[in-house]
This record gives sequence, C-alpha cells and structure tokens, in this order.
Amino acid sequence: MGLGILDPSIATALGYVILALWLASVVIILFLIFFERSDPYAIALWAAVMLLLPAVGFFIYLCFGQTFYRRRHFAIKNLTDENLLAMKEDSIRELRREAAPDKEEEARFARSLMDAGGAFYSSENKLDLYLKGEVFFERMFSDLRGAQRHIHAEYYIIRNDKLSNEFMDILIERARAGVEVKLMVDAVGFNSGLGKRIKELRAAGGEFELFHRSVTVFLSPKKNNRNHRKLMVIDGAVGYVSGFNIGDEYLGKGEAGRWRDTGIRIEGRSAAAVNLRFFMDWGYASKRRLDLNAESWEKYFSADAPASRGEDGMQLISGGPDTKNNPIELQYLKVIGAAKRTLYIHTPYLVPSDNVLKGLILSARSGVDVRIIMPDRPDHLFVYWVSLMNAGELMRNGVKVYRYIGGFVHSKTLVADGEYCSIGSANLDQRSMTLNFETNAMVYSKRIGGQMAEAFLNDLAYCAEYSLEEYGSLTRWQNFKMSVARLFSSWA
Repeated sequence: MGLGILDPSIATALGYVILALWLASVVIILFLIFFERSDPYAIALWAAVMLLLPAVGFFIYLCFGQTFYRRRHFAIKNLTDENLLAMKEDSIRELRREAAPDKEEEARFARSLMDAGGAFYSSENKLDLYLKGEVFFERMFSDLRGAQRHIHAEYYIIRNDKLSNEFMDILIERARAGVEVKLMVDAVGFNSGLGKRIKELRAAGGEFELFHRSVTVFLSPKKNNRNHRKLMVIDGAVGYVSGFNIGDEYLGKGEAGRWRDTGIRIEGRSAAAVNLRFFMDWGYASKRRLDLNAESWEKYFSADAPASRGEDGMQLISGGPDTKNNPIELQYLKVIGAAKRTLYIHTPYLVPSDNVLKGLILSARSGVDVRIIMPDRPDHLFVYWVSLMNAGELMRNGVKVYRYIGGFVHSKTLVADGEYCSIGSANLDQRSMTLNFETNAMVYSKRIGGQMAEAFLNDLAYCAEYSLEEYGSLTRWQNFKMSVARLFSSWA
C-alpha cells in the first residue's frame, strides 16, 4: 500500500465509524430537544459542535453539555409526609390569618410561591439585614460561639485564609464541646489546603461532606450542577441566608477591592425551613437520610421560640435541576411583576432568561423605575460580555443600568416597592436558574425592604451610569465578543 492511499477495507471501516458518530450526534440532538428541553441557543450550539466535529464534539458534550438529572435523589419524599404536611398546614393557617386588607396582597404572593415549589411561609420572624462582610461575619461568628446543640453549614466556597481558618477554629472548638457540627461544601469551591482543618474537625467529632466530588463526575451530568447555596442554621433557632461565602475577599480584602454583598439573619420559625433545606442536601451528599421521627423532629425543628419574636414574613425559595417548576425564575418573575413604583436589583451577572428579560422590559415600559447595579469589571469573561449585551437591550427599553466602580458587587437581591425582597445565592443568570442548586430568602417586610432600597440608592455613589451612547461606541471586535459570549454564557 503506497503512502497516502488507504486500504479499501480500512476506508470502508472508517466510513462506518464516521457515519455512526454522525448518527449518535443526531440522536443526542433529538435527546436535547425532547428530553432535556434545553434552551434553543444551547441546542443550536451543541448541534453545530457535534455535527461538525462528530467524535470531538460528542466527547465535549459528555464533559460539559449534558444536564439530564435524576430528580429522585432530591425528592421531598426524603422526609416524612406527616411532618411536611403539618408544616404546610401551619403555613396555610398563617396565610389565612394574614389576609387582612393590608396583608391580602402579601398572602396571595406567598401562597402562589408555595404552590410553585417554595418553602413554607411564616410571619413570625425577626430578620436582620447585613450589607458588609465585617458586620455580617462578626454576628455570625458570635452566634456560632454560642451554639449549644447543633451547627449546620452549607457553602459553595470556603477559602484557606484568615477568615476561613477563624471559621474552622470555631467549628472545631464547638465540636469538642459536644455540639453537633455538620459542614458541607461544594467540591469545586472547597480549598484543598483546608484538608488538615477538616481532619481536626472530624477528630473533634464534627462531620464533613463534599457535594458532588469533582473526580467522580468528570463524565457525569452532575459536573454542571454545583451547590451554590450559602446557608447556616444554629440550634435550629437562628438561620443565615446570603450571598457571602467564607473567605477574606468577602471582607473586601481580595484583588476585587471593596466588596458589596447582602445577607440576612433569621430568628424565628423560618429557621426551620433553612434546616429542612440543609438536611435534604446533606442526605443526598452523605447518602445518610434523616429519619424524621418524633425525637429527631423535636431535636432539629422544634426550637424554643425566641424571646423577641418578630413580625417579618419570609419564605425560603430553592431551585435546581431537581425541581419541576424552576422556583427561582418564578420568584424573580413574581417580584418583578409586583413592582408598581420601583424595582432595584443587584446582580454580579446580567444574563436573565428570556422570560425574566421580557418581565424587566415590560415593567420599565409600564412606568416602573427599574434600576440594576452590576460590576464594572469581569469576573467570568463570557458572562461579562453577554451582561453588557443584555444591558444594552434593557437600556433601550427604559431600564437604568449602573456599573459598580472600584470594587465588586456580588450581592444577589431584588426589592420591589420597598416591600417585596429577594436575598440569597441565585444570580440573575441561566446557570442559577437551571443548573446550580440555589436558595433565596423571599422577604415580606416594609422595614427590611426600606433598608434595602435605601442601601441601593446609597450604592449609586460608587457607580457610573451606563449609557446607550457608551454602549453604541463599542467596537466591532467587542460586539463580536458579545455575540460569541452569548452562545457559551450558560456554561461559563
């Protein structure tokens, strides 16, 4: 056989291989359309990749594209129906009690989110808002040092720095004192340098779990499903929900400079909902489900009522690939639709779904003062460029967009009319709405809403308003980058 000439049998076999790969690509594309129900842009992207590069494209899709998920792992049936039904009935009774003329709209709002997959509503909470890392962590660490029964913590990122080591010192000390300590961190966000501290925690009697170990999910759809939640529950009576992870940068000590984030401290009945969310995630990661018998229910979910019971309403809204109705997106649409006068949004990434984008445009077109603060610097390059593209579309329709100068805005919040508030881990992007496991606190409180609206307006002093003129001056190369970034933004 001469150089450059293939044996006919080899050529035929190679042809069959190429044909098989093409057919496999077609099957996967059909799977994307009919089973995963992916975004049309995602389908177009993967169709092009797999048809043009059958072998390589198929492998790339296995590594990064597949999102089909087995919902049964996180089914609410992990917990007993009797206890969950009791919590829901309590919520319904509260909603009926809140149906006074001045609370009627709040009750309808909460009931619709509960029916769409949100956690149970409670109006008996004392909520405290935190906008700066120093104050937030000072209060959290004080609560941790006072823990007497149990500490349950769930985070996306724990660094290996001064703040994280102080955090670990407290957990280890409390575990040695006999407090039940359970710590869960996403595998991508866990700093391996903390391995020694985890050994100390376990030696002290504490427990630690990684969520979706990176090594074992390389060819699994789970790799795209990160646990992005930031939750803490102490003695079943105090909870924390926030955008803060554990690390020095959240104090403004990193390269990003001044750090803007938001967290909320929950004292009251809604802390039980945070604990419930933790145990559902812990049972999945550890493969040890909580047996919710009378004893465990009393231990974890029946904490003594706080001495200073508040009157703030709250629900916990959790979303992820295990949910059917995309509760996070529905929550954001509900908040946007509730705004009659003002809608203020902090977001690191401005990559909303088409539904949310249209909701924002409709709100602004209806005369609502819609304002968005986003970072001035890229955190993830693809997402930054597509955020600029979406900013242009929103500005053309009356939305005011501001870029945060000299720091980084990591806060994920919405506040409508200074009353309906979302605070938590979910960004205004496709990843948070479809791929990641996220949790927000949906707050019904004019007191908290007023604080959030005031803080937003104060933040404008650190911002520069983005203009259509500035957007229109982008070069062709920058516009090309925005177009390419839009294709890949869901995986960035």
